[in-house]
Amino acid sequence: PGNTKVAKSTAVPPGPPVYLDLVYIPNHSNSKNVDVEFFKRVRSSYYVVSGNDSAAEEPSRAVLDSLLEGKAHWESNMQVTLIPTHDSEVMREWYQETHEKQQDLNIMVLASSSTVVMQDESFPACKIEL
Repeated sequence: PGNTKVAKSTAVPPGPPVYLDLVYIPNHSNSKNVDVEFFKRVRSSYYVVSGNDSAAEEPSRAVLDSLLEGKAHWESNMQVTLIPTHDSEVMREWYQETHEKQQDLNIMVLASSSTVVMQDESFPACKIEL
């Protein structure tokens, strides 16, 4: 009523968890679409984190922190592997600052140690087995 504005969230609404093998975190891991509730509900063995634009805050530190907070609510301590598509300052700082909590929650950040060469370009790659 009146001039009251209600913030509209595009994040995942509360509900029962969904279990998946591999999840691509949407919208270049931007915090507008992914929050703690996303990680409470969308439970995966592997999460792909995209984003290499620090001006656009991609990947978002808030999203990475939400993974830690959301996973802390899981009943089991299954291993989760985080797969960044780019090396970024945000990812490196988050990894170093939260490494102990990652270990407590059984979260592993996968660094690419392989390079794929195709025609005129080369890029980092990693292999996962589902």
